[in-house]
Amino acid sequence: MTINFSIGRYFEAHQILAGKIDKEALQKSIDTVKAAFEAGKKIITCGNGGSASTASHYITDWNKMVNLATGKKFRGVSLCDNIGLVTAYANDLSYDDVFSGQLAAIADEGDLLIAISGSGNSPNVLKAVEYAKGHGVNTLGIVGYDGGKLMPMVQHAFLVPSFDMQLCEDVHLMFGHMVMKTLCGSGIRN
Repeated sequence: MTINFSIGRYFEAHQILAGKIDKEALQKSIDTVKAAFEAGKKIITCGNGGSASTASHYITDWNKMVNLATGKKFRGVSLCDNIGLVTAYANDLSYDDVFSGQLAAIADEGDLLIAISGSGNSPNVLKAVEYAKGHGVNTLGIVGYDGGKLMPMVQHAFLVPSFDMQLCEDVHLMFGHMVMKTLCGSGIRN
């Protein structure tokens, strides 16, 4: 039986999901980004599809707003934003190498890789985490569903415990806004 979409049910699903989120893991994940920023490390994001857009959105918000609010440089890079580079790796090596190949060129020990995946099973994201782990790059997974293969691979994780991709992506985007507000020192506005 198919249930028709309604705005009310969508908001209700978010309310239910909010009660299931591990707030301590959420705070630790925010603190992980904050620590990397305060240490002057690069913060690098990656993901596919909607998660690629989220990875880009994080860096857009953080690079601009954190600098404007604090006067400090935010060293953020999204591995999703250079389509020429993504397609070069995909064409010349494989799509599985589009993020790990870029990491090899820019990541330094102590930097932070934020790997975003609704399912936690994207091969190119998993390969990027493998590269990071082998080269002293810290890892944070932003995942949905049951965390997939990604969650046990990363040092830190924020899981949105839902098998509804749109709900996961909504909350993943909210994570980016929470990080921004934390780093900018701002509170919630009505």
